[in-house]
Amino acid sequence: MRDLSGGPRVLLRRLRELMAEPLEPQDRLDRIVRQIAGNMVAEVCSVYVLRADGVLELYATEGLNREAVHLAQLKMGQGLVGTIAASAQPLNLSDAQSHPAFRYLPETGEEIYHSFLGVPILRTGRSLGVLVVQNKASRNYREEELEALETTAMVLAEMIATGELKKITKPGLELDLTRSVTIDGDTYNDGIGLGYVVLHEPRIVVTNLLNEDADKEIRRLAEALGSLRISIDDMLSRRDVSMEGEHREVLETYRMFAHDQGWVRKLEEAIRNGLTAEAAVEKVQSDTKARMMRLTDPYLRERMHDFEDLANRLLRQLTGYTGRTTGEGFPSDAIILARAMGAAELLDYPRSNVRGLVLEEGAVTSHVVIVARAMGIPVIGQAAGVVALAENGDAVIIDADEGHVHLRPMADHRRSYEEKVRFRARRQEQFRALRALEPVTKDGQRISLMMNAGLLVDLPQLSESGAEGIGLFRTELQFMIASTMPKAEEQEQFYRNVIKQAAGRVVTFRTLDIGGDKVVPYFRGHEEENPALGWRAIRLSLDRPGLLRTQLRALLKASADTELKLMVPMVTEVSELKMVRELLQKEVQHLSRFGHGLPRKLQFGAMLEVPALLWQLDELMEAVDFVSVGSNDLFQFSMAVDRGNARVSDRFDPLGKPFLRILRDIVRGADRNKTPVTLCGELAGKPISAMALLGIGFRSISMSPASIGPVKAMLLGLDVGALTKAMDEVLDDTHATAPMREVLARFAESHNIPL
Repeated sequence: MRDLSGGPRVLLRRLRELMAEPLEPQDRLDRIVRQIAGNMVAEVCSVYVLRADGVLELYATEGLNREAVHLAQLKMGQGLVGTIAASAQPLNLSDAQSHPAFRYLPETGEEIYHSFLGVPILRTGRSLGVLVVQNKASRNYREEELEALETTAMVLAEMIATGELKKITKPGLELDLTRSVTIDGDTYNDGIGLGYVVLHEPRIVVTNLLNEDADKEIRRLAEALGSLRISIDDMLSRRDVSMEGEHREVLETYRMFAHDQGWVRKLEEAIRNGLTAEAAVEKVQSDTKARMMRLTDPYLRERMHDFEDLANRLLRQLTGYTGRTTGEGFPSDAIILARAMGAAELLDYPRSNVRGLVLEEGAVTSHVVIVARAMGIPVIGQAAGVVALAENGDAVIIDADEGHVHLRPMADHRRSYEEKVRFRARRQEQFRALRALEPVTKDGQRISLMMNAGLLVDLPQLSESGAEGIGLFRTELQFMIASTMPKAEEQEQFYRNVIKQAAGRVVTFRTLDIGGDKVVPYFRGHEEENPALGWRAIRLSLDRPGLLRTQLRALLKASADTELKLMVPMVTEVSELKMVRELLQKEVQHLSRFGHGLPRKLQFGAMLEVPALLWQLDELMEAVDFVSVGSNDLFQFSMAVDRGNARVSDRFDPLGKPFLRILRDIVRGADRNKTPVTLCGELAGKPISAMALLGIGFRSISMSPASIGPVKAMLLGLDVGALTKAMDEVLDDTHATAPMREVLARFAESHNIPL
């Protein structure tokens, strides 16, 4: 084989010309393999394409028997070609037939060829096929020949990805890139969504593969790498990035990759072989990902994500990508796919277009999930690898009832889900028919069903759901989605709009609950080892009284001549409530002095989330007008479970006896002091857990708007007195072993209660 100096560039230039010519797909493929064979002085060049059924089919060849095209087949992992596709690694053999994986295909006539060089056709680390050259003489191919073949394989990958080969695929068969895939995850918010994939951080599609000036491209790469390194150094030098911890470890990994000379040499080598700077990044990224996907070490696989993120940052630098678009071209039925995202980022999307959210990370109580639930969007979390398997515009079904994501579903699968959606719609109509009915149990107990909210977009659901009012209005969401601190006038107008849209229904405002995991972009706190137990909520507000007084003043002014119901989060000691009352009284006096209107009724309450208050119940009940149990945090702190950690967040059942006993003690303390008590949190939103809450004595619960219909349907058929008796027997019996969830399910079944 001749010296390939300059050969790859000549080949790539000719391939670019072929891709631009108006040719039929088979003709284009045939010409491509002839060009590769001629350039590399190979007697054989063949292209195998991976089908959805896991079979590699010969799509084009120069040198082998042409009658074998679309007939010769190998399964994934079978033969040399199948081994390359399965491993996503090249094979360079001087005597192919002596390799243990060799499989003879008599229809091809390849038995006379000994030298073999095969490379995977990769896209984002996935094998789409295999490109092979062969010669009769026994020899090992040189490194530059391997690089040339890998580079030309990128052109074929783009041809496959654009769908051009569909025309020459046998009827009834599909290519692997378009095959249907199901990914399992965890249900974070019930519902079903049918639509099309929108990647939250879309991959940069490199369309300009071939360069005209290698030196110019290397300079572009150097400039982009320089900018990337500066941005990483800037992030590491920020005051809010601690000197240790997971966040810093990730950034240090980014910096290590960005300065890795081996990575830079591979990029420059790909450019000298004829690729543009961005195509070189894509090639090296895909090659590296293909190798790392075979690793079993979870730490090293996580580093794969870090490397992929860094490569995508470099691609954005090179292409000048400024961000996703949500305007023209945004699908009317979008399913958002993301590794992770913030609550404010979700709100950037047009609400009416979003049909579902799929996350690779996160937990059921993360704030983006809370916002999605408020917006009525089905959510699946912990869907490992879903982003890498999807392309923008792919058809997708999210089944958040069962925890499945169906990518590129088959037609009959989609039809069955369309029927399921119609069934759910009919069921929702039945729930809507219950809106006018009083929420009274079978034995005459009236239950107050409230909804949780935090944004103006939530307010229309008050009427749609039939909620009695808002049991929890999270005021911090206004702060979390703003780029700067909301001014006093902005806060006042926001609260005034909430009260106006509530149209006389009660709204319980929770004072600002930021800090910990609730990060606002313009407020720099101190890095904490355990932020959930740190400087957050009322602790932060009391240390920054100006922040709290501004909010209290805005709430008081917005509530003039109406009722203001206000509660304080994360209370640990009753003395904290006394301090907040003093600040509140000062604001009342200030507004009164300057002639501002005041609420005609003011109720002051506390969130019971910290277990320390369980030993101050009587003092707490005397100090407030009402109590609201924050079941999410109370469960987290009581069971020593980080609710943001997916490994332990589901380890203990909130319907287990220990936590139900805690909740029952709270209800009894409230009854003893004649203090109204409600519960807001995930526990109130499922019929079975809402039933348990009623059984231990709660008569007011607050939940997401979508949960009110199912919960009301449950309670209308419930004899709560009989349930209380059954639950008390089990909760008081220290020797009872049956899980409470099973006890509740059996009770519901025997009393014909819909769950």
